Amino acid sequence: MKTNLFILLALFFIFTGCEDLLSPADENNPTLENIYEDAAYAEGLLLNAYVFLPSGSYSFNDVATDDAVSNDPNNNYLAMATGGWSAMENPTSRWVNSYAAINYLNIFLAETDQVEWATTGEYVKEMFNDRFKGEAYGLRALFMYYLLEAHAGKDAGGNLLGVPILTEPLDGQSSYDIPRSTFEQCITQVYEDLTKAESYLPLDFEDIQEGELPSKYQGKTSVSDYNRVFGAYNRQRLSTRIVKGIRAKVALLAASPAFNETTSWENAADAAGQVLDLIGGVAGIDPQGGTWYSKENGSTTDNLVVGTNPQEILWRTNVSEESDLEPDNYPPSLYGSGRVNPTQNLVDAFPMANGLPIADGASGYDENNPYVGRDPRLNDYILYNGSVFGPGSSSILTSEDSGEDGIGAIAKSTRTGYYLRKLLREDVNLDAANKANKKHYVSRIRYTELFLAYAEAANEAWGPDGSGSHGYSARDVIAAIRQRAGISQPDNYLASISSLADMRKLIRNERRLELCFEGNRFWDLRRWNESLSETARGMRISSNGAYQVVNIEKRQYQDYMNYGPLPYQEVIKWNMTQNVGW
Repeated sequence: MKTNLFILLALFFIFTGCEDLLSPADENNPTLENIYEDAAYAEGLLLNAYVFLPSGSYSFNDVATDDAVSNDPNNNYLAMATGGWSAMENPTSRWVNSYAAINYLNIFLAETDQVEWATTGEYVKEMFNDRFKGEAYGLRALFMYYLLEAHAGKDAGGNLLGVPILTEPLDGQSSYDIPRSTFEQCITQVYEDLTKAESYLPLDFEDIQEGELPSKYQGKTSVSDYNRVFGAYNRQRLSTRIVKGIRAKVALLAASPAFNETTSWENAADAAGQVLDLIGGVAGIDPQGGTWYSKENGSTTDNLVVGTNPQEILWRTNVSEESDLEPDNYPPSLYGSGRVNPTQNLVDAFPMANGLPIADGASGYDENNPYVGRDPRLNDYILYNGSVFGPGSSSILTSEDSGEDGIGAIAKSTRTGYYLRKLLREDVNLDAANKANKKHYVSRIRYTELFLAYAEAANEAWGPDGSGSHGYSARDVIAAIRQRAGISQPDNYLASISSLADMRKLIRNERRLELCFEGNRFWDLRRWNESLSETARGMRISSNGAYQVVNIEKRQYQDYMNYGPLPYQEVIKWNMTQNVGW
């Protein structure tokens, strides 16, 4: 009921029109006309779209997949995975926020040419207009991507549909009888907006020196005025580099099996390659990129110059000491709630340190000592029985009769025998007597994600060893990522893979490991047309040390759910075709 009320209120404010929303003028409240001479108010329309970005915190929608469960009985993703997903109850919906942002952006784009962006400086007004247009087009494309990821799907006739394309502002007098566009039409619109964004924006927001003025502005303005508009002060606002990262994400979605009507794998590989080429290709992989969040890298986070990024990060949120990550996910012995519980399914996906899958008879895996000799990422990302963790380097014991961290011991204990380690700073102390918070940020786009996107697309386009025009192959990327992870060298398992299908399997598994708990697995399974229904499993360790894999949570998905629903209220209001099955 609260969700429905929010939707109704949001739509009321979004679509009642700016003049009505901001009146009455005689109380000194601004109206739409005020934006023409009030640049700060005009920019506020654009900034409203930034507010609606969904990546201000980690969603942990992994709980809706085979990678995790939650010990919180009220978790929306738990309800979704166990039969509660519907067109009226959909925690993955991005409809309301995305269209709210798009409407703000459409209002902004309709009015920006009339705004007095600056009253001093030669050509400054025009440069501000360019920059803000670029941001608006890029953001509009990003929100369309979110809508397609969550809501594109097929009708009863098998036609792949997108969502309504809105490029003009809506208000209370607008018609809502707008049909869904095809997926192809939506992707075309997204690419057009991204191209426009790149035409207006600099590669990065950085201060330039004399002689570095872009040709577009030579003879029109000064270096100091250019820096006023496009300088380092604006880092983390949308730039061409970020736009290229967004294009790579869009192209990967559009080339994937569930959506591959519009973009080729070659185009998807090139989109990712264009970003990676800017950092030197495979040579640009951050040696610490797999654990950018960790205590060991904490000094990097704590000392980030305003707006700058570590080597691993393309785009991020602001740095803040405010975080629920540790209180929500520390084990109960460290004063946490242990909410996200990795599954045995995910643990089994980590190979041995020699690179061989644990199912390979030559791997050396011992089911009676299942955590010995494993890929180092297992220890980096997951707390298992005997892990050392926290500000006091405590031993986390999850076996039966081992205390409050043991499987099912108390309400805050793990259900699977595992706790989350990835993303947490273990120098955070939750003990009230010695409490210490630490700085955090959320990654919006990591370079590792783009390397994996390139590897996936390049393998599909050219096979394991083809490189197109970029000079590095899927094998090269996966080799670098696995070497960084600590897989022993030479990586004989990787060397043994020769077929496209076998490399696809490895790339998908590497993506699962490297990006776990960052909100990718749910979307990946759907775009690959893979099953969502694998039962979540855990590890029960008896007091005498015996290991037993147990079923924890049966997933209740149907095949049609690889495409998500449109919100029921919106189908009725917009008179739209719902995705088949919903």
